Amino acid sequence: MTEDFKQNLLCIGAGYVGGPTMAMIAYKCPHYRVTLVDINARRIDEWNSDRLPIYEPGLDEIVKAVRGKNLFFSTDIENNIREADIIFVSVNTPTKTFGVGAGMAADLQYWEKTARQILACSDSSKIVVEKSTLPVRTALAMERILNSNNRHLHFDVLSNPEFLAEGTAINDLLKPDRVLVGSRLTDSGIAARQQVVDIYANWVPMERIVTSDVWSSELSKLVSNVFLSQRISTINAISAICEKSEADVANVARAAGMDPRIGSRYLNASIGFGGSCFKKDILNLVYISKSYGLDEVADYLHSIVRINAYQKERFVENMLQAMFNTLAGKRIGIFGFAFKANTGDTRESPAIYIARRLLEEQADLVISDPKALGNARNDLADADGRVAYVEDPYQAASGCHAIAVLTEWDQYKTLDYEKIFAGMVKPAFIFDGRNIIDHQHCFDIGFNVYPIGKPPLTHLE
Repeated sequence: MTEDFKQNLLCIGAGYVGGPTMAMIAYKCPHYRVTLVDINARRIDEWNSDRLPIYEPGLDEIVKAVRGKNLFFSTDIENNIREADIIFVSVNTPTKTFGVGAGMAADLQYWEKTARQILACSDSSKIVVEKSTLPVRTALAMERILNSNNRHLHFDVLSNPEFLAEGTAINDLLKPDRVLVGSRLTDSGIAARQQVVDIYANWVPMERIVTSDVWSSELSKLVSNVFLSQRISTINAISAICEKSEADVANVARAAGMDPRIGSRYLNASIGFGGSCFKKDILNLVYISKSYGLDEVADYLHSIVRINAYQKERFVENMLQAMFNTLAGKRIGIFGFAFKANTGDTRESPAIYIARRLLEEQADLVISDPKALGNARNDLADADGRVAYVEDPYQAASGCHAIAVLTEWDQYKTLDYEKIFAGMVKPAFIFDGRNIIDHQHCFDIGFNVYPIGKPPLTHLE
């Protein structure tokens, strides 16, 4: 460590969590040297370029302000581990696709490899901080690996889960509603925890920094995602009832959300949740519950995921029924492929499932998205030339039989739908999977409009 910096901070994994988090720490803590490392050389090159590997509003400005000063990006993992005082670990923990727990349990192979690499490269004691979302009691496994050395090195393993929402991650980091740091309740663990608290205290009010035991910290992240996803699945289940009963899900949600015990957030009916966390974390808890013999708990948690899958399939079935029970040879414009607005991330995006189902029905697709077309191409690489990728939504809609709005980008709210209607095959359909467009206006233009959780507006008899 050089004399210019108080401590060397290292983050292993320069993705959607590690990148923005460490950029903010470097921005707010100029007296710390912050380094991000990754085995993906291309990703590191992009972090060092003018075109960052992820899109997040405000991220470019922060990175450019501190990169090369106290924020550095490198593929030299071994030397940076050796020089680090505190190591944040933000590696991928996907759902297992093999063996025991396949389809539910977290795949911890990358996490364990990282733990062993930290041990192999360290010549001094260190603080290791879980930043990835992990099953409860994962810290115990890391402790056992790291402290199984005969070099008198001691490692304190802490939990510091992220509570970021893609699209608003920079603001979430700048003004967090809480920062949670968990540790072993030993003298060493509490002292290590305080060092991490001291980092965040440079800009986060102390009343928003919460400390706990390490197991509660690990579980809190999973539980937060369960509550949020449960609200989405609940309002989506209600949207199906609304469509059958001719109620308006927006009115129902507004009335329910005015109850302060319920609140209005995460009550927007849509095609379902996506992203890398919700489904993975819920299935992780399902697996943990089953392993503890809590089958009723597991069944309840699993129902949240099942409703989310049902909502996506119901959207496709509504399209099929509305368009005369066949989509074969029809051209469908997809407005939005990212799992949510203000990000290019398509992981677990509902658009992937819906696009694949439309292709199974022999439809041809034209996908438009301001930030996610590159990822969309990768996600549908096996589509055999039946998918076109067009950033301009007007060009994408030209010659289409229908438009499916799958991401809530603001620009889709203000498009000239008269111009779009003029270039489409008639009868023209809009299926608004996010309830963001002016349905009455589009109906008046001539569209047959199918929202989520509301009666359709159709010119068809």
